[in-house]
Amino acid sequence: MKKLYTIRLDGIYLRAYHGCYDLEQQVGNRFRVDLAIHTPLGDLPETDDVARAVNYLTVYEIVEHTMQRTQRTIEAAAANIIEAIKEEFSEIESIECTVSKIAPPLGGKIDRVSVTLEG
Repeated sequence: MKKLYTIRLDGIYLRAYHGCYDLEQQVGNRFRVDLAIHTPLGDLPETDDVARAVNYLTVYEIVEHTMQRTQRTIEAAAANIIEAIKEEFSEIESIECTVSKIAPPLGGKIDRVSVTLEG
């Protein structure tokens, strides 16, 4: 049985231009991305070989770059992140990605709206 481990990147905050309203795509908003990456453990603990691990910096850079692609929905943004990370790291079993829009323009006080996708 293959052992998996989970890498978490929590609270990646950035500015992006996602939204169903044209104004959101022009002025942007703050977003938060949280990731749980499930990948095989293999012989990583014994080898202590960083080249066999998923590189956190690369994951962060993928998220940062992918979030710059303007989307109408945060569902599309989350799907793009999952696809881009799995493209870079083929050994990954699955990724849970939550994209949150901070203080969305809904006409009332709300901290954030979030969507979580797994792929």
